[in-house]
Amino acid sequence: MRAFPLAPGAAAAARRALADAEPAVFWTSQPGRPPVREPLNRVDRVCDLAIIGAGFTGLWAAIQVKEDNPSLDVVVLDQARVGDGASGRNGGFVSPSLTHGLHQGVAMWPEEIDLLQEMAAANFAGFQATLERYGINADFHLPGELTVSLSEHQDAAVREAYELHVEHGVPAELLTQEQAYARVRSPLYRGGILDPGVGLVDPARLAYGLAEAAESLGVTIHEHSKVVGFDDGGRGSGAVVVRTEQGSLLANRVVLGTGAWPVLSRTRLYVIPVYDHVLMTEPLTSEQLSSIGWEGREGLADAGNQFHYYRRTLDDRILFGGYDANYHFPGRIDPRFEQGESHTLLAEHFFSIFPQLQGLRFTHRWAGVIDTTSRFTPMFGKALGGKLAYAVGYTGLGVGSTRWGARVALDLALGQETERTRLTMVRRKPIPFPPEPVRGIGVRLTRSALAKEDATGHRNLWLRALDKIGIGFDS
Repeated sequence: MRAFPLAPGAAAAARRALADAEPAVFWTSQPGRPPVREPLNRVDRVCDLAIIGAGFTGLWAAIQVKEDNPSLDVVVLDQARVGDGASGRNGGFVSPSLTHGLHQGVAMWPEEIDLLQEMAAANFAGFQATLERYGINADFHLPGELTVSLSEHQDAAVREAYELHVEHGVPAELLTQEQAYARVRSPLYRGGILDPGVGLVDPARLAYGLAEAAESLGVTIHEHSKVVGFDDGGRGSGAVVVRTEQGSLLANRVVLGTGAWPVLSRTRLYVIPVYDHVLMTEPLTSEQLSSIGWEGREGLADAGNQFHYYRRTLDDRILFGGYDANYHFPGRIDPRFEQGESHTLLAEHFFSIFPQLQGLRFTHRWAGVIDTTSRFTPMFGKALGGKLAYAVGYTGLGVGSTRWGARVALDLALGQETERTRLTMVRRKPIPFPPEPVRGIGVRLTRSALAKEDATGHRNLWLRALDKIGIGFDS
């Protein structure tokens, strides 16, 4: 069952457009990437706090803990380079939400949603203030996000989302078909909802800037330092030995922010790696830009379960990603999965949304691994007798919320009870995924059911059962 209507000529245009696309991440391929940092290659390093992962969670943790406690010795370890994981591969949408959208937050934590919204606003303000304070030039701007309807049943979903925003005092604008088309000229748009509070950023430059800010505060970052295990630091030491492939360090406390990479075995129960695919076009000409409008440069997404997200870049390219998220049995992560037919599908959809751009070429195609939980929001916890804390599972909406997640992990690692750690969202974990092969079968069943709902508007018994037990979300 095809859930997405293809425009005439879209398939042929997609093949031509992908012919010379480089299999590489656009963001991290651009000039200006900092030099490679030295790996940890000694066995006698001692520190107050070790942070595993130099993505957004780890970098935000490093900055915030050093701002609060300048005398702490903080070391960050990453298996590759700063921003090489999901943090440097995403679309750069910066949502204030901590709950993967207002609908999900209301559904999961109705008693705490007002507090979560307050925390989200404070976190978003802190995000922007940090960029200004350290002079981080990551092309951050606030054009808002326009979520568009592509079908009759999506019309209802968009209206319900707008009504929920109004009910909770969240700014939003409901657009008719004519108003949506006036903003962005696609023949598929039926209307939409504009959230003016969503920002856009160059995610790789954000990661680089955060790393440099952390180093300016005295943080040490070691790249190509894959953590292979943890040991007790010895009787009475109260510390943890963090072992890497080349060396080790002794840390009083550890914060883990490794996304989909399961450095800690217990997170495998709750987080599965899902591949998200992305395309980047060549820069559009003035004539091509005129044909689509989009002068407000809003971030765009459609309202389906399997949704696309897209945006303009500083040099007038279009990033286009999403829709065909893939899980590889039994939870494998492999660079070979970063290229494939998902890019062809995306390209066909691109030229169906913008048929007037047929003839445009794609210059880059890549994929990233999303750390996905059953509730689509991060989970938090402690291990090693409370000496290690983790924040993982942002499920594709972590560019902004990782700052808050890092703060929660620091609270837990340092033994601080706060308003954050008392939240149900923090205290309770998501429903674990079943073991294989049931896990893989369940993922396939769910993907199929979501596709059918996108095509027909009917939510079947399987999806309604998942809703009942608090798994997944519906937009």
